[in-house]
Amino acid sequence: QVQLAESGGGLVQAGSSLRLSCAASGRTITGNAMGWFRQTPGKEREFVACISGSSGTTDYTASVKGRFTISRDNAKNTLYLQMNNLKVEDTAVYYCASRTYWARSSSPSVYDYWGQGIQVTVSS
Repeated sequence: QVQLAESGGGLVQAGSSLRLSCAASGRTITGNAMGWFRQTPGKEREFVACISGSSGTTDYTASVKGRFTISRDNAKNTLYLQMNNLKVEDTAVYYCASRTYWARSSSPSVYDYWGQGIQVTVSS
């Protein structure tokens, strides 16, 4: 019912910034909790950030807190991840996810829809 498409990734130098976008189509996701996750080839998909579909309350994994900001623009049906002071260890494929429920979660298993992922590469 919902399609998600990430954009805004690329190759950047450590210490620089990127803004990822996740455009939703097919349905309005205003009331949906949304999340960002990332994955490297040899590791499990890990939680990065999430935002409630009700109050807009956010949560972050410890390694990105203070550097990344998750936000949403309901008018555009789009989710964002502002990434500042990027580190080499942030290199991964980043995925956006949507849950057909208002409550946010750090668990990938509760999300119903996923984007195809977008590469973020940070060089030293």
